[in-house]
Amino acid sequence: MVSMAFLLVVVIMFRQMIHGSQEPACHFNDLAALKGFSKSLESDIGGWNWNSSNCCSFTGITCDPSSASNERVVRLELGNTRLTGTLSDALVRLGQLRILNLSHNSLHGTIPTNLYHFWNLEILDLRNNYFVGSFPSVIRLPSLKYLDLSKNSFSSFPGKQFCQTSSRIRYLNLANNLFREASLRLDNCTSLCFVFLNGNGLSGSFLESLFLLQHLRVLHLQQNMFSGPLSYGISSLSNLVELDISSNGFDGSLPDVFGRLRKLESFSASSNRLTGLLPVSLVNSASLSRIDLHNNSLSGPIRLNCSAMTRVNWLSFSFNKFQGPVPASLSSCRNLRNLDLTHNKLGGVVPFQFKNLQALQFLSLANTSINNISTALEILQHCKRLKILALGLNFYQEEMPSNVNLQFPRLKALIIPFCYLRGSLPIWLSNCKMLQMLDLSLNSLGGSIPCWVGKFKYLFYLDLSNNSFSGEIPESLTGLENLVHTTALLKESSEHFSLVKSTEQGKRRLRYKDMWSFQPTIDLSWNKLSGPIWPSFGNLKNLHVLILKENNLSGTIPGSLSGMTNLEVLDLSHNSLSGEIPASLVHLSFLSMLSVSYNRLHGDIPSGGQFLTFPESSFEGNHALCSTILRPCLPKQIPPLVVSPAENMKIVGWNFGIGAAFGFILIVFFCFKSGWVHPRR
Repeated sequence: MVSMAFLLVVVIMFRQMIHGSQEPACHFNDLAALKGFSKSLESDIGGWNWNSSNCCSFTGITCDPSSASNERVVRLELGNTRLTGTLSDALVRLGQLRILNLSHNSLHGTIPTNLYHFWNLEILDLRNNYFVGSFPSVIRLPSLKYLDLSKNSFSSFPGKQFCQTSSRIRYLNLANNLFREASLRLDNCTSLCFVFLNGNGLSGSFLESLFLLQHLRVLHLQQNMFSGPLSYGISSLSNLVELDISSNGFDGSLPDVFGRLRKLESFSASSNRLTGLLPVSLVNSASLSRIDLHNNSLSGPIRLNCSAMTRVNWLSFSFNKFQGPVPASLSSCRNLRNLDLTHNKLGGVVPFQFKNLQALQFLSLANTSINNISTALEILQHCKRLKILALGLNFYQEEMPSNVNLQFPRLKALIIPFCYLRGSLPIWLSNCKMLQMLDLSLNSLGGSIPCWVGKFKYLFYLDLSNNSFSGEIPESLTGLENLVHTTALLKESSEHFSLVKSTEQGKRRLRYKDMWSFQPTIDLSWNKLSGPIWPSFGNLKNLHVLILKENNLSGTIPGSLSGMTNLEVLDLSHNSLSGEIPASLVHLSFLSMLSVSYNRLHGDIPSGGQFLTFPESSFEGNHALCSTILRPCLPKQIPPLVVSPAENMKIVGWNFGIGAAFGFILIVFFCFKSGWVHPRR
């Protein structure tokens, strides 16, 4: 028994030695396919060692472990690996491949026809590349469940034929391509749950073939060229959870179908040509949590039944023609986080009941013709979670409230431009410790800018332009922590929140979708500020835009401004600045716009760097400036002595009188002595 056991141990050890000496190898077809794939690329694949026959050990390769030798490749995943080049049809030899992910690379060209004949492929992800061309007429991907070809340049897609051979497809993403087919047929893809066709050039009416997809949960058709009225056939999509048809040309009224879409949570139809009233089924939907209808021509009162709409938390009705006062009934939507009613014909005051909106974080009532800013702020301070408050284009010529008891502890953005408010910067603002953005431009605020404005730890955007502020720029602004230290930068990626903003006096021409994408800015233009530009402005390394034009600033331009290494815009025009333009400013490598026009500058304009790109208008109005683009510079001369007013020498004085009298007597004496007056005998 002992000898038999010993013999068995020896046999096992011997077999292990044999297998250990043999390196496991993937199937020869798979190895050949990967070599062909690699040869078509213009870049190497990190982690692929061709000295080894075991391709299963390559980066991004997964093999089927069911067999001990000649394992088959079932997953090829090289997403976001900086691949360049084209696709080889050799890949089709990966006969057992189930997942192919080459997304987020720089692959280009057309896709070989053979690659549409993967029998076992379940997931194909080629998004975010540079592929072009159309699909072949014959596609055989019978196992395919997930197809993502978004963000390429494909031009056509054989929807009907594709659905016949790939009937198991559940996820189809063709977004951001060049599809123009008006009749994209997907009705045979009966298993589809997610369809993304946004960002193409699809035109015509709503794709009625989609109405047959009973399992559809998410449908994105935004940013196309669809037109015409919305069909009542949408009601057949009873499992729809998310529908986005924004940025098209749909017109007419919204169909009253939302009572049948009982699972719909998010509906966006912004930037169309919709008119009429809000449908009854929409304002009574128990499932909707997000509604975005901004930038249409919808009218009538806003009458949401908040007792039925218990889940609604996001409403955007901006840039429409809604009428009537700001609806107090909205205060019953206790879960409301985002409310945007910008640019409607509402009027009245902020309802007292709005203090019950304890979940509210984003509120815009800009350009709604409301009045009484004092009452509005006293009510809204009870919304303790409020982060963004936009009230611009209202309260015409009212007084900025100075109530020291106002409290907005979580406020991050306060936007009240274009109101022509009177008064000064209120002290209650200094208690908004979380403030990141302050825009009080185009008002009539006066007095000095208080030093506490420079104490906000997170402030990155300050616009006090087009007011009547006077005195010096507070030096504390040069120490704004968020603009000095990169570690303090605290922006946040917020949801879509539109805001009207202007860069020209008296014009409302820009609309931003995400205010947190604003460049770090200090804009104090069009005021009555005097004094110097502090050299410590150079500490603001995170500042991108500095605009101080149209003031009464004097002194020289500090050379230390070159320390603002991220500066893109510098406008110091229309002041009383003197001296030379510092040569150190050529080191501002990101500077794309500079204006020092209409000052009292002299000397040579620096050459090199971004200064080679600035037009003549950047320096006009400074008659003593010279360069090749303005006027030739003369040889340097000894500059004239500049005497301060306090040290001016008097030309006429007692010493001048004595000298003049003495000189006159000498002249008379010599005239008589020489005989010029009376000739000698």
